[in-house]
Amino acid sequence: MAFLPATWDMYDLIQGFLQAPAYHLVFEALLILLIAKLFFSKSYKPEKIELTEKEKEELVADWNPEPLVPDVPDDHPVLQAMEKYCISGGAGKTVNINGKDCINMATLNFLGFIGNKEIEEDAVKALMKYGVGSCGPRGFYGTMDVHLELEDLLAKFMNTEEAILYSYGFVAIASAIPAYSKRGDVIFADEGIGFAAQKGCIASRSTIKWFRHNDMEHLEALLKAQEEEDRRNPKKAKVTRKFLVVEGIYANYGDICPLPRLVELKWKYKLRIFLEESLSFGVLGANGRGVTEHFEIPIDNIELIAASLENSMASIGGFCCGKKFIIDHQRLSGSGYCFSASQPPMVAVAATTALKLMEKNPHLLLTLRENCQRVHEAVKQIDGVEVRGDPISPIQHLQLTEPAADRDLDLRMLQMVQDMSISQGVAITVARYLENEEHLLPQPSIRLSVSAHLTAEDIDKSLAIIKSAFRAVLNNTTSR
Repeated sequence: MAFLPATWDMYDLIQGFLQAPAYHLVFEALLILLIAKLFFSKSYKPEKIELTEKEKEELVADWNPEPLVPDVPDDHPVLQAMEKYCISGGAGKTVNINGKDCINMATLNFLGFIGNKEIEEDAVKALMKYGVGSCGPRGFYGTMDVHLELEDLLAKFMNTEEAILYSYGFVAIASAIPAYSKRGDVIFADEGIGFAAQKGCIASRSTIKWFRHNDMEHLEALLKAQEEEDRRNPKKAKVTRKFLVVEGIYANYGDICPLPRLVELKWKYKLRIFLEESLSFGVLGANGRGVTEHFEIPIDNIELIAASLENSMASIGGFCCGKKFIIDHQRLSGSGYCFSASQPPMVAVAATTALKLMEKNPHLLLTLRENCQRVHEAVKQIDGVEVRGDPISPIQHLQLTEPAADRDLDLRMLQMVQDMSISQGVAITVARYLENEEHLLPQPSIRLSVSAHLTAEDIDKSLAIIKSAFRAVLNNTTSR
């Protein structure tokens, strides 16, 4: 009796088959044959062409392989700089270029920790204990106690639940963005974000909607348009996540993002904020916690913060911090974390010591801010130059007030200013970009980097030399 239902089902199936019209059975049989043919036959049968030996030789002779790398002109600025300048020793408050000591306004060393004896001694001790490299990614025998200690210190310092370390500052934000935003999601990105964040957005394969740099009206217009689109297609909107990617201090412009307004828009339009703080960490805020502390905004308003340890901490690597579940996801999906060897232990120890020193010496942050303001006020007095950058930003961009139609001409003029300044004892640098890769190529500029270790006398002397170099170059150009 237990098999009776199955028996009746089979009986009904046979009866239905026998009662079906003949044309219906023929049609189904043809469909089955067609499916079988499609399954077992090749979708494409290339025409077989037999070449003669002469034709083969002609094809081989005509083949011209592409070069392994593109041709690089001999006057490429990087090649010229390598031939022209040679640095000896460390790049601290001063840097030795071609045997000449120069006041250093080129290296990103905001708190002056490069060359700090305590940091160097701790790094050397770690080198003697652990060796040079970690020899593996974090998930494959690359995790050491010093990595865990630094992550714990960073999380506590930033008042977040957890932090994650990356072995290279560039890949922190470049890995974090595609770990969350995927195809079908929407990223609203400031068109002035740096190269690493740009590459992270592109790698996510999400729809990217660029808004004009720090233009909140344009951003809200894009958000309203997205809201209307979501209203027309609620089914798609239900599975579409929206992200907002900005920087604390923009590397290409030196200005600060309007975070209070961004947070307002986040809650109004249901966005997730990813904040890149490589230039604001260790700079902004009473304790150096970045733009959230600067504006006194609770850090829980930000889903993810990423920053480099290479600008303020005199180390190598980067980190992300946020809620525990946010960070745990990166340990499984952050490509730069999963597939790159972890930081050398001595580098992690150096960053740990630098972080502790910053907490013990908050006066460094105040000195840095005062130096930034002093530099900003001084460069505003240079004729023919427009300064871009917030007064308290350690990055200041000096652009020509009247740029030429030819970008290369402006770059050559700025290069002359750089060369003249170095010859007189001040190290500065022309801002360089991958011109064919940048989403929005900034105007040519000289990028000044301010350090807490510069004295008022250093700044006044440096700016007098830079001002003199600009005057000489601009007057020479005008007289032609």
